[in-house]
Amino acid sequence: METTSDLKRMTWLFEEYRGQFVRFANSYVRDLTVAEDFTLEAFMYYWENRHTLNPDSNIPAYILTVIKHKCLNYLEHLHVREDVAEKLRNHAEWELQTRISTLEACDPNELFTAEIREMVRKTLAAMPAQTRRIFIRSRFLNESYKEIAERYGISVKGVEFHISKALKILRRELKDYFPLLGILLSELLI
Repeated sequence: METTSDLKRMTWLFEEYRGQFVRFANSYVRDLTVAEDFTLEAFMYYWENRHTLNPDSNIPAYILTVIKHKCLNYLEHLHVREDVAEKLRNHAEWELQTRISTLEACDPNELFTAEIREMVRKTLAAMPAQTRRIFIRSRFLNESYKEIAERYGISVKGVEFHISKALKILRRELKDYFPLLGILLSELLI
């Protein structure tokens, strides 16, 4: 039950201590709006619980204790938020560093080697047998056109024809990989 003396006492307490309490809270939370909110909330908390307090209680100390706890909760919440933000920043930095390292270690030649090797095998397998054999002897076994011509009993011009035909087929089938093909053909093992 409110009495006029309760309202007068509350008004006096508010006018007397409000500024000090706001400064106290603001010195910790570093946000004037938050400090003012905590001060008003502490006064309201006192008002709602005034009948449960000992009549000899130090009311300003009681209100300041409420403000102190609100500031502590606020700062602990900020600390947790900063800790989570730091962990997120560290994770993002780790992820970025991982992507950088992976990209630096990436060798485009190796990236497509297995895929190209398989496509070359399939393309060679689909070629006419004579063209395939001549191409393999020239490009993979490093035999000269003259050696190949003697082995198969054809002219050097015939070897050139088969090599040209094989390269034309490979160019068509591997057109998306052609810039790498020259580099990789020497590395491919059939």
